[in-house]
This record gives sequence, C-alpha cells and structure tokens, in this order.
Amino acid sequence: MNAETRSWVEIGELADIPKEGARVVKTSAGCIAVFRTADDKVFAMDDRCPHKGGPLSQGIVHGTSVTCPLHNWVFDLATGLAKGADEGSVTVTATRVENGKVLLAADDLARRQAR
Repeated sequence: MNAETRSWVEIGELADIPKEGARVVKTSAGCIAVFRTADDKVFAMDDRCPHKGGPLSQGIVHGTSVTCPLHNWVFDLATGLAKGADEGSVTVTATRVENGKVLLAADDLARRQAR
C-alpha cells in the first residue's frame, strides 16, 4: 500500500502545530502525538514513552527526533525506534500534509484500535 492508495483522516491544520512542537489527537485507542519539524515535516506516534510512560508530545523536537521529557530517551520520529544506547520503540502512524491539512493513515488508526 502506498500513499496514493491509502485512506486518510483529516485531523486539522498544519498551522495549528507549532514548528518543533506537537499536538495530541485523542482516539479510542489512545493518544497520538503529532509532531511538526522546523522544515514542516509531520510525524505521528503514540504519545507514551515505552520507558516510563512520559508524554512524548511534551518532549523536545530536534531534527527528526523527539526527546522524552521524563528521562531523555530519544526516538526517531519516522520509525519510532529509540536511538543511542536505549532500546524500545513507539508505534508510528503515517502522516500526510495536503493543502495545509494534516492527515493520518486510516489503516494505521484501525490497527491501533485492534490492539
């Protein structure tokens, strides 16, 4: 499945997410942190660090990574994998920006609910 054949759910405006910041989307399967980088790339992942449950949406965005605000674990926004000496991962949700609107992949959201 590629970006052209996937179904997408609009969640809001890109302008509503601060550069190098995040917003949280609440779903029935939990909260998703939606991040915007300095160069307007958008990523989404679970808003919960696997280490101690820290809210990743309150972390520091640097490049295409986010640092957990509780214990400084760093995650790659594209893959959800912990970086450096830490091990673990966060589930990511595919994103897309179209005409200034942020979209999340509907199939990724459905998989979250099936867990």
